Amino acid sequence: MATAVATPVLGEEDPFAPYYFEDKEQEICGQSVRPITDSYDDNYPSVVDRFFTRFYYIKGNAAYQVLYHSNRICLICLAPSHPAFAQGISQVNFNVGNVDRSQNVVKGKGKKGGMILQADSTLALLTTETGETFKIPSCIRGKLVEVNTELIAEPKLLEQLPERAGYFAILLPKIENCEDMKASLLNQQQYEEYVNNNKQVEVQQDDL
Repeated sequence: MATAVATPVLGEEDPFAPYYFEDKEQEICGQSVRPITDSYDDNYPSVVDRFFTRFYYIKGNAAYQVLYHSNRICLICLAPSHPAFAQGISQVNFNVGNVDRSQNVVKGKGKKGGMILQADSTLALLTTETGETFKIPSCIRGKLVEVNTELIAEPKLLEQLPERAGYFAILLPKIENCEDMKASLLNQQQYEEYVNNNKQVEVQQDDL
């Protein structure tokens, strides 16, 4: 049974007022305590920095990001250098022609029933504001746990929250395939070298 929360009537004292955050020093159990915001650090590692490893998959002239968690869960995202960011993202569609990925259903701890995807399987279709369409690859071989249907209504999440709500899907590789999977992808250093090499090629082409 849900517990009712007391709502203060106009004119009455709020019973929760002593528990609200105050940005000033307070005395708690006889000790002076500074507000928690005093210890805020702009450079504190993000959730991705703390719990995930960044890997990258290259397809054609586009790069994709695989965020690998120690529990094997993988989030599929756009890499920062993906050309869709420069063009502007207009639409995301999980109906890839022969199947609608948004209809994927899994059950239980074993995620039974999930679609088995190959690294080059089309996960979604992304259309940019210039009208170009990219076939988003699954990037790894694994079981499709879920797709991020929020992108259908809000495709700009890919631009606004690229390593948070801006992911396409969650995939789960087999435990025995994880090492080979990671070896087949670029690590962070290799990806940065790939980006730098592409920039040098573009500069050379502009000079011709």
